Amino acid sequence: MKIKVCGTNDAVFAAEAVRLGVDYLGFIFEPSSPRYVTVEKAAEIVASLDASLRRRVRLVGVFVRETPDEITETMRRTGLDVVQLHRRAAKEDVAALKAAGYEVWTLAGGAEGDGVLFDSSHGDGDTAFRDGNYKSIIAGRIGVENVADALALKPDIIDVNSSLETAPGVKSAILLAGFLTKIH
Repeated sequence: MKIKVCGTNDAVFAAEAVRLGVDYLGFIFEPSSPRYVTVEKAAEIVASLDASLRRRVRLVGVFVRETPDEITETMRRTGLDVVQLHRRAAKEDVAALKAAGYEVWTLAGGAEGDGVLFDSSHGDGDTAFRDGNYKSIIAGRIGVENVADALALKPDIIDVNSSLETAPGVKSAILLAGFLTKIH
């Protein structure tokens, strides 16, 4: 099982998260989110990771409303690896992004991608994992107090976000270390 920390918007935290053993870092490109990061800032954070850290982590761009062309341009400019469509994705969008060479994760209920995200904060947490050829990703209000419930579902990836914050959008390496200790 792998861990994704979503809402990365700080280079120091990003490096520390990778050192602590996080498998994926998520960058949210939705301006209405307190975890929003600009394309320029995401590129700066990615560039700040030294080569040994960069090899140990996959970087995920989280998109809510952008077109496949806009997403492809953002991915190219930032050097991210995985596209997460945080919406009910159309098959055409998934196909276009896969054709551009990206692994694509989608929200449950839309077209299936390489990974399917079951997010309790979007009403998908009770959706049963279906048999399929995709990574199962569970998200939505997961923290130290309920991570055992998430682990019991046996997802491929646990996506954690706000439970690692001292304020909206401000991640804490100390909270992350405590979370990782709890699950290992």
